[in-house]
Amino acid sequence: MKTSNNTILITGGGSGIGLEMARLFSKDNKVIITGRTADKLQKAAEELPNVTSIVADINNAADVTNLVAELNAKHSSLNIVINNAGLAYSFQLTDQNAGAFEKASEEIMTNYLSIVRLTEKLLPLLQQKQEAAFVNVSSIAAFSPGIAVPGYAVSKAALHSYSQVLRISLEKQDKKPIVKVFELMPPLVNTSFSKDIGGQNGISPQEVALELKKALESETYEIHVGATADFYKLYLSSPETALQVMNGGK
Repeated sequence: MKTSNNTILITGGGSGIGLEMARLFSKDNKVIITGRTADKLQKAAEELPNVTSIVADINNAADVTNLVAELNAKHSSLNIVINNAGLAYSFQLTDQNAGAFEKASEEIMTNYLSIVRLTEKLLPLLQQKQEAAFVNVSSIAAFSPGIAVPGYAVSKAALHSYSQVLRISLEKQDKKPIVKVFELMPPLVNTSFSKDIGGQNGISPQEVALELKKALESETYEIHVGATADFYKLYLSSPETALQVMNGGK
């Protein structure tokens, strides 16, 4: 699909991967970034061309309702939604004081359920377009979970399944043209988001953004960025070995 002259919404667009996506796509597209932190969003919107910011917490139902209303009223040309906002906690399930239930609940809400809600509310708008797409940012952890981020891994596995089901559901509809569904699956990325789990050893967020652009152009719907490509091959050949590797084994 085309990667210019689109109107693109990026959740979590004020930092990390989302900010680099905004930086890349704002050169040739109209970009709307949203997130909870007004200062970050405003700074990004001031520094980048063709970028508008809307403060909204995707976990808050009222915020989502207001966001969708504003998009319909002021940005009705919207045709690409990048569900990038995410949350990860590092904790051990064996730690009785970890607050596993509370942390996992937040991660499931942010990384999965909020995306289901926003997609459901924006699908009618995107279905009016000649070319439209949802991009769900999941993770290498969707294939094999890591014990350092158990709630995050589970939430991304749920998002992976949801992305597949949404894609097939839209393809089976009689309605044409079909809204495309992409899933971006990066490995560890060097952002503040991942600093507690060794993010400094990860790939750059710029690389992730570039891989997304290439995938949109080639219509590669499941995007295995960097090390995810080789890990996926390992996962297909031996899920047990992949699980061991993800958790420090050989």
